[in-house]
Amino acid sequence: MAIFQGSAVALSTPFDANGINIPVLKQLLDFHINNGTDAILVCGTTGEPSTMTKEERHTVIETAVDHVAGKIPVIAGTGANCTADVIENAKFAKNVGADAQLIVTPYYNKASQEGLIRHYYAVADTTDLPIIVYNVPGRTGVNVTPATLSKLGDHPNIQGMKEASGNISQIVEMSRLCEGKLDIFSGNDDQVVPIMAMGGQGVISVLANVMPQFTHDMCQKFLNGDIAGAAKMQKDVNPLVSALFSDVNPIPVKTALRMMGYDMGELRAPLCDMNPAAEAKLKEIMASYGLCK
Repeated sequence: MAIFQGSAVALSTPFDANGINIPVLKQLLDFHINNGTDAILVCGTTGEPSTMTKEERHTVIETAVDHVAGKIPVIAGTGANCTADVIENAKFAKNVGADAQLIVTPYYNKASQEGLIRHYYAVADTTDLPIIVYNVPGRTGVNVTPATLSKLGDHPNIQGMKEASGNISQIVEMSRLCEGKLDIFSGNDDQVVPIMAMGGQGVISVLANVMPQFTHDMCQKFLNGDIAGAAKMQKDVNPLVSALFSDVNPIPVKTALRMMGYDMGELRAPLCDMNPAAEAKLKEIMASYGLCK
């Protein structure tokens, strides 16, 4: 059984002068519970965990689990470039009641394919919290190959793959090799329907931060067999998707949430605000979708 089907939001994290803005975090969680989101990922790339303390990451995960209270699955980002740290993060997420974990491939130290297999197996052998492998070579410098994913899928605790390589040919081969072993989720908002056409179960989405119901509905149309309807939605939203990736993620989406009236606080260094011209263009596109407050 899939960890989820449909749209999981890769949630942006609101900050304030004291750290995590808990009231706004709860507002965002309610927004998704009430607007069709099928699962919530916290402390993924979009949540800026790289600039959080361990205590802040723990606060976000625990707050999400407690506030969502089982209404939809909560997935905790537990990835790091040290296997021992991932195991520690996984144990915490399991203990506070997360439903699954997303583990990005180790970055900077760039493990070999054998190293990736050993890394994920080490975590999977330590905790039974289901694992979604996160492949985003544009950020990490390492790609999970289809053959490696197939080996990972032999472990019962490795149950999914967030695929953000952008390489459709690779995704086709992953689907062929891993059918019945694990579920594939799109990691790119401009490839949701194409990946679902290859057997994908949905998306872990940046777009869903601002259009949760739309993103859910697009996936649901596909799952209900309305392929043409889902494809039309994919094409219709493409200008907004492009705008949300017009700068380094999560800079545009956090800016967009501010435009919607959420007190998201600052981006943490080394991330910085969009330049005024780019922000004005984002606002124009957001307004064309009726999203500015």
